Amino acid sequence: MPNVYQFKDFEGSSHRILIDLIRSHARRGGRLLDLGASTGQLGAAVRDQFARTIGFEYEVECIESLRESFDAASICDLEKLKRLPQNLDAIVLADVIEHLRDAPSILHLVRGSLASNGRVFVSVPNIANITVRIGLLFGIFEYRDRGILDNTHLRFYTMRTIRRDIEGAGFRVIAVRGSSVPIRLIIGSFTPEPLLRLGEKLLTIVTRMWKSLFAYQIIVVAEPTASS
Repeated sequence: MPNVYQFKDFEGSSHRILIDLIRSHARRGGRLLDLGASTGQLGAAVRDQFARTIGFEYEVECIESLRESFDAASICDLEKLKRLPQNLDAIVLADVIEHLRDAPSILHLVRGSLASNGRVFVSVPNIANITVRIGLLFGIFEYRDRGILDNTHLRFYTMRTIRRDIEGAGFRVIAVRGSSVPIRLIIGSFTPEPLLRLGEKLLTIVTRMWKSLFAYQIIVVAEPTASS
């Protein structure tokens, strides 16, 4: 299997939050484009809401699973795209733009591809998360294979900077959520399930109260501004 991100479906996870936001903010019966669709599990989870779904992914090994999850799928390099399908109702950029050299360009491209009442759904890691701050306090800033300091990340975002980039591309932010630290992936292999669920519930509450400090990932919903 290619080096793609694991689908996370547990309380407080970014994918579960994205699914909830797509169901509540995207027009039912419209068209969805998932950019950086990985193995297609997010697209499959919301496929019943749309008349047509499309998945774009960089890793060619994902094509078979994408064909099962979407009505149409394509392998492509997002940094080389000059045009996207037009008049889309929903575009998803989940764990994508932090990997791009020119994230503002893809956001402008997305803006030009949405219908006037379409929505974009973006998730990025929060570099201001408390775990990173504590590490910096002790002089630690080490890249990892996964997580906020993934060694393939080219950009780092806070609540303020992701909002600024999205608004700068011609969008109005209508919702911001924060996912909680995925303790299930960190300590889940040796922690009883009831204790894990309790920890996830508590972290979800704390993250909701103080997103800028405790959000592991920032999830944003935005719509095109009328003036753009």
